[in-house]
Amino acid sequence: MTQRRIVLIHATPVAMQPVHDAFAELWPEAEPMDLLEASLSTDRAGTATLTPALTQRICDLANYAEHRAGAEGILFTCSAFGAAIEESARRTTIPVLKPNEAMFAAALAQGTRLGLLATFAPSVPSMSAEFEEMQAAGGQSATLVSQVVPDAMANLRAGDAEAHNRLLAEAAPSLAGCDAIMLAQFSTSRARRAVEAVVDCPVLTAPHAAVTALRARLGQAGN
Repeated sequence: MTQRRIVLIHATPVAMQPVHDAFAELWPEAEPMDLLEASLSTDRAGTATLTPALTQRICDLANYAEHRAGAEGILFTCSAFGAAIEESARRTTIPVLKPNEAMFAAALAQGTRLGLLATFAPSVPSMSAEFEEMQAAGGQSATLVSQVVPDAMANLRAGDAEAHNRLLAEAAPSLAGCDAIMLAQFSTSRARRAVEAVVDCPVLTAPHAAVTALRARLGQAGN
């Protein structure tokens, strides 16, 4: 079977392992390739809005993936660049998937009150806007409740994944009453089991939903 090269575009190294784990579990025949531009996350954290310069950098990475790296599909793993990713998709001829669109679709199938547990605050406005657009396009009506745990990301970047997972689990009960809880960043998917242990609703992760959706989009569902 010919491998399908999927370029993964990252703005932080902590997003890389979770998506590779999802590929290994759900689409081992694919060939994931990493493009890491780690300064994107720090530059995005330093600005209140998604600037034209940041948008162009996202588009440049997608262009490289398609025309230089031989990608058949592109998956972005940083959730703070929604509008820029949409622009990059308009400039490419291959499938481009935003980090959370598949997870949002799965969450909307669960109910009308949905929780978002995040570790990177600048991603929340972008994700909330994307969520509102998706539910409006589908004629759905749901409430999104967000909780940000910035100390968890700081611990993860320092190499303490256990503290990262513990902090997310401690914050999760604040979203009690939700029909589903979404772990906002790709990096937060490593805390799924810890969060599941303290809540009664489904806990959804972006990497697994995204890999499943991209595989289906590229016609690999039966392979």
